[in-house]
Amino acid sequence: MSDVEDGRDFAGVPDEFQRLWTPHRMAYIQAGPEPLREECPFCEAPKHPDAERLIVARGETAYVLLNLFPYNSGHLLVCPYRHIATYDQATPEEVAEIGALTQIGMRVLRDVSRCDGFNLGMNQGAVAGAGVDGHLHQHIVPRWTSDANFFPIIAKTKALPQLLGEVREAVAGAWPSGPDAP
Repeated sequence: MSDVEDGRDFAGVPDEFQRLWTPHRMAYIQAGPEPLREECPFCEAPKHPDAERLIVARGETAYVLLNLFPYNSGHLLVCPYRHIATYDQATPEEVAEIGALTQIGMRVLRDVSRCDGFNLGMNQGAVAGAGVDGHLHQHIVPRWTSDANFFPIIAKTKALPQLLGEVREAVAGAWPSGPDAP
């Protein structure tokens, strides 16, 4: 299940380096440093098939998708369909659905990934750290007690144990549907 290979098992001269394979990143590397910057990625995503844009659930005023550049496996974003920049511009209906989808997302992630906690947040404006500052989005980042990953500190690398497509299938498959679902 691990994508880390022991360098001593490679052909040629053995070394002490471990290799961390992240094949899904090639799509982002090939897209260039700022994919979809001519169009808002959160306005563009709902126009495409869910699996193609990593959408796991759709509501009436908001939807949920996986983050293309996740902090952890299962990192979700809850976005209103409407292109608004800040939370205070959201309608009461959007606020309610963003909240409801966030709660469902937390329940689904807890079930699917067995996470122990979450970081929730909205970075509003470039100065506040928003990567897409023109379109409001809430982060749901699953966390685990045993996750003491030191890569981000020493190597500016984050180890993600699952590919985005696999995570999307698991989360979308576990997302509730029917008359009681938002």
